[in-house]
Amino acid sequence: MSAPTPAPARPRRRAGRIWGTVAAIIVAFAALLVVADVVVRDIAEDRFGEQIRANLPDGIDGEVDVKIGGFSVIAQYLAGTMDRIELSAPELDVNGTPVAVDVIGEGVPVDLASPVTAVAGTITVDEESLSRLVTVPGVNGAFTLGDGVVGYAGTIEVLGLSLDYSATARPTAAGETVLLLPEGVEITSGAGVVDVSVVVGRLLGDDPLAICVAQYLPEGVEVHDLAIAPGTATVELRAKGLMLDEASLARTGSCD
Repeated sequence: MSAPTPAPARPRRRAGRIWGTVAAIIVAFAALLVVADVVVRDIAEDRFGEQIRANLPDGIDGEVDVKIGGFSVIAQYLAGTMDRIELSAPELDVNGTPVAVDVIGEGVPVDLASPVTAVAGTITVDEESLSRLVTVPGVNGAFTLGDGVVGYAGTIEVLGLSLDYSATARPTAAGETVLLLPEGVEITSGAGVVDVSVVVGRLLGDDPLAICVAQYLPEGVEVHDLAIAPGTATVELRAKGLMLDEASLARTGSCD
């Protein structure tokens, strides 16, 4: 008696083809999602850039490049909040003075109508820009920037006399202010009638020179750190709950 003939394996091969087709569809769909996300990311970056430029206060102008971080821009957009947005304005014009600004925002609302969770930024200026942007009572002329120190000139009253001096100081970030702690002083005029050592001791021993920086920044933004190099100053800023609409960016802080 002959052995039975094996059943054909067509169903198994057919099932394999079906699963292969399903896998190909899934891969194609995933590829389309990736492409769509790239397109949406480009559109969203352009849109955010336009919004930020439109919200810049009067007197401030320049191109702002935007990069959106995170895995899926579509998912972030649907959630109403972007995980991370990087803003770069290497040639921002502030009342005719060029500065370089970089900002990282975390938890940025899509419509910019709600506060940003956290903002970190840096402003980089040269000596000329710093001297044009920042004015300090009692300080004459321009600032100079050295290796970790700031140079400036001023006038002090001693025994009814006005003495001119030049000083070097090490700056320290203090939230709404920047403190200049004098490290060296030289009397440049009027020193022939007073004890120079007394004057120098007074200048070095007095409280640090406080520069109010809140008046130049949106309300709520504080100075976190400073880096001074020859000819260049980099100011590191921090803020929580900052609004990026035009009114909020135009409203500056003040020093108590």
